[in-house]
Amino acid sequence: MVEQASPLGDAYRPGSHGNFVDGAGVVITETRPGSIVEVAAWPGQRAALLEAVRAAVSLDLGDRPGAGATHEGRSGLGIGPGRLLLADRAEGLAQTLATAISIETGTVTDLSHGRTAIRVEGDQAEWVLSKLFAIDFSLAGFPVGEGRATAHHDISASIQRTDAQCFDIYVFRSFARSFWKVLCHSAEEVGYEIR
Repeated sequence: MVEQASPLGDAYRPGSHGNFVDGAGVVITETRPGSIVEVAAWPGQRAALLEAVRAAVSLDLGDRPGAGATHEGRSGLGIGPGRLLLADRAEGLAQTLATAISIETGTVTDLSHGRTAIRVEGDQAEWVLSKLFAIDFSLAGFPVGEGRATAHHDISASIQRTDAQCFDIYVFRSFARSFWKVLCHSAEEVGYEIR
């Protein structure tokens, strides 16, 4: 497969930035998963969809928006009733899910070329992200593995907490550069490193 160009272009500037006196409060990276896929259940088929996903990719996601899980390079989060966003570091997730999910159960949409994945991690990650989103980013309010579907101004975002101090954010590819710039600006006061 042809290497997909990053939508960040010249806005992606590796190195240390902002108030770096005390080191980097956060590290920001474009993670570039091989696959990003949305699956959606037809009415009355949520349980069947969740079971098909569990069997196909070993993710136990629960039956509620916000439920999430990670396992061996794969992650998934509920983004709405009967809707899941799934990512895998390898390519081919859409085909795997299309084989596992019958047409009577739901739909599979490959978003790999339509979304950008950005990781924010570090001891100031909650602080930086709370500047952009009206969400409780505390560990008690946003447990590891869980996800939230939200927006920053008109930019839709799906956020998953993948570790105590690490969040993966999925945004539309066409808005990735402007969101990246806002994110970096928000991280200036705590210092940030781009890798």
